[in-house]
Amino acid sequence: MKLLKAGPSPFVRKVLVTLHETGQFDEIEMVDVTASPLAPDPALVAANPVGKIPALIRNDGPALYDSRVICRFLDARAEAGLYATPQPWDTLTLEATGDGIMEAAVLMIYEMRFRPEDRQHAPWVEGQWAKVARALDALETRWMSHLHGRLDMGQIAIGCALGYLDFRHAPRDWRVGRDSLAAWYGKFAERPAMQATEPQG
Repeated sequence: MKLLKAGPSPFVRKVLVTLHETGQFDEIEMVDVTASPLAPDPALVAANPVGKIPALIRNDGPALYDSRVICRFLDARAEAGLYATPQPWDTLTLEATGDGIMEAAVLMIYEMRFRPEDRQHAPWVEGQWAKVARALDALETRWMSHLHGRLDMGQIAIGCALGYLDFRHAPRDWRVGRDSLAAWYGKFAERPAMQATEPQG
């Protein structure tokens, strides 16, 4: 199988961490593609018609895309138990929260990178950060007991989301007022899978 990936995408990192945590990393060929929303790589579009990364090209079926789909597939393939059964709802909600943080944080970068400076809309950027801040506050007040539980996909998603905030939005200092979440992430970031996938560039 082949994983189509690009740059320091937090969604790609989520899949990479999952591969490491489930012992499948060496079984997947890594393929770097261009994932610009303005001119995506033809190879990426062939695998995922909406042109987003990551995409997993399987040997025995159509390509899978959206990190949540790929991670669910990899978890099932390895029988790793990263989605609690038979009631995975908390894990899925926490994963969706992490993905929501990533999406808003990426859109902030897109606004600065792909729109001319005179057409960038600061209130829209701040609106995206407001989504991030609300999600972080919810993690601090509602989800700490889950985060301190057995490793699951919700924790991986949150870990990758917080790592991306450090990488792309460090000046906003998401840790302020969120001591419990900051302490949890400090320990989670020490996991070998997180260390091996730390964004560069």
